[in-house]
Amino acid sequence: MRFITLLISILIIVTGCKKNEKTITTPDQQIKFVTKSIKYAKGFSIKYFDTHKEITVTSAWPKSKQTFKYLLVEKDHEIPFHDNKAVVIKTPVSKVVVMSTTNIPTLEYLDVDKCLVGFPNTEYISSKSTRKRIDSGEVKDLNNDLDINMELLLDLAPELVIGFSVNGNDKTLNQIEKFNIPVVFDGAWTEEHPLGRAEWIKFIAAFFNKEEKADSIFGEIETSYLNAKKMALNVEKKPTVLSGSMFKDVWNIPGGNSFIAKYFRDANTNYLWHDNNNTGSLQLNFENVLQKAQQAELWIGAGNFNNKAQMISSSKGYSFFDAFKNNTIYTYTNKVGTKGGLLYYELGSLRPDIILKDIIAIAHPDLLKNHELYFFKRLE
Repeated sequence: MRFITLLISILIIVTGCKKNEKTITTPDQQIKFVTKSIKYAKGFSIKYFDTHKEITVTSAWPKSKQTFKYLLVEKDHEIPFHDNKAVVIKTPVSKVVVMSTTNIPTLEYLDVDKCLVGFPNTEYISSKSTRKRIDSGEVKDLNNDLDINMELLLDLAPELVIGFSVNGNDKTLNQIEKFNIPVVFDGAWTEEHPLGRAEWIKFIAAFFNKEEKADSIFGEIETSYLNAKKMALNVEKKPTVLSGSMFKDVWNIPGGNSFIAKYFRDANTNYLWHDNNNTGSLQLNFENVLQKAQQAELWIGAGNFNNKAQMISSSKGYSFFDAFKNNTIYTYTNKVGTKGGLLYYELGSLRPDIILKDIIAIAHPDLLKNHELYFFKRLE
C-alpha cells in the first residue's frame, strides 16, 4: 500500500511540473539546422536546430518499422514547437540509468560516468572504474531489466534512461515512461558494420553535450581500425576460419553479412560462410558444420569456454575438428571482470579496432608481432 501511495504521489508531482514548462508553440525557430555527419551507423541521425537537437532512431531493434524522435533542449531554454510524439530530454543530462553494459565504456570514454546512478544487475559490469562506484554505493543495483526495482528507480530520479529492445515489447521501459522519465532506445547492437556500432558513441554524447569529444574518440577508433584493415590487405595466405559453437544440438554460426563476418573479411581471412547473405546467425546441425569446417585452420570465437576440457565436457564432437587437435581455437574470454562478466561483451562494440587487431594477430602473426591479444585467448 505504501508503494502504491508513493507512485500516485510522484505521478501527481511529475504531471504538475510538466504543466509549468513553457513551450514555444510556433515552428518559426525550426527553419535552420545542420545535420550531424554519421559515416557508418545506419540506425540513427542527428539534426541541430537553432533551439534544440533532434535525434531520430530508425533501428531500435532488428527489422523495426517504428521511428523514435528525441528532442534535446538545454535546461535553461524553453521547449520549442515539436511533434507531440517526440520525447523531450533536458540537456546536459546529469543523472542517467543505462540498461546495457555496452553503455558503461561509452560513459567512461566521454567522462560522464559519474552521471550513472543505477543499473539493472550490476554484477554484469566488468569495468574496474565503475565497479568502484558500485562498491561505494554511488551506482545502485536496480534488480534486473525484467523486474526493475521501480521504487528505487523513482527515488534516484534519473533524467534519462537509455534502454534497448529485442522486439519492441518492453513492459519495464513502458512502465518507466508512465512516470514521465524519458526513455531512449540504443540500437547500436543492430548495426552490421563494426564501426557502425562504435559510432553510436555520438548518439550517447548528444545527451551530455559531449559531441566534440565523441567525434575525437570515434575518429581515433576509425583510424586505428582502417589502418589495421589496410595492413591485412597485403597478406598472401588467407587461413580458413570457423566460428561459433553449439547450444544444445544447434550450432550458431555468424552469417556471411554479419558484423562478425565483417571482422573476418577485414582481417583478410577465408571465413567459410562468407558467401552467405544472412546478417544474423545461422542455426545449423553438427553434421553440416563438421562437413564444411572439419579442416578449418582457425576456430575464432568458440563461445565462452576457458579451456578445451570444458569444450569436451560440453560436446565430444568438438574434438573432431582439426582446429581442436592443432590447438588453434580462440575464445573472447581473455579478460573477465571480478564478478565474472566478459569485457568483450562490455567494451567490444566500442573498440572494434582492438577486436580486428586481435583477429589479425591470430590469422597473420607476422603482421602484428608486438600485439598482445586483448579480448581473445588460445584455448589449451
